[in-house]
Amino acid sequence: MSNQPIDQSVDIGHVHLKVSDLDRALEFYVGVLGFELTQRYGSQAAFVSAGGYHHHIGLNTWESKGGAPPAPGTTGLFHVALRYPSRASLADALQRLLDAGIRLDGASDHGVSEALYLRDPDENGIELYWDRPKVEWPKDKDGNLQMVSESLDLASLMSELPTNASR
Repeated sequence: MSNQPIDQSVDIGHVHLKVSDLDRALEFYVGVLGFELTQRYGSQAAFVSAGGYHHHIGLNTWESKGGAPPAPGTTGLFHVALRYPSRASLADALQRLLDAGIRLDGASDHGVSEALYLRDPDENGIELYWDRPKVEWPKDKDGNLQMVSESLDLASLMSELPTNASR
């Protein structure tokens, strides 16, 4: 095994999720979260993105049409984390979820980031978060990163929305 670190410019380009109902998944990812539909292959697959990218999320029913979510206690994807560019954009995401009546599984302040946790219609775990500037990340006396998991103040997050914001 190599002890050489991976190239620092590597990132995650997209995730592809198996879903049971493509229209229902699109209603969530496009209708609630606000991603743009970039391409659709009938009732089998669709690709959605933010900002004109070819796709950040692929959705397909190739092996899962009408299927059930994975049973608890099995291996698989824990969650997909979607990074928002600012605290205000995360507040907008929270407002979209509230407007759609979508329940949060949790909301955490990790010191390095603030995160909302929920499930998509197929019970895939979703994390919506924004990163604080690196200079604000908590460190111990030796300069080592010290992430935490504290309760996120949702009212403070919502205060980032313009006062005249309405949907």
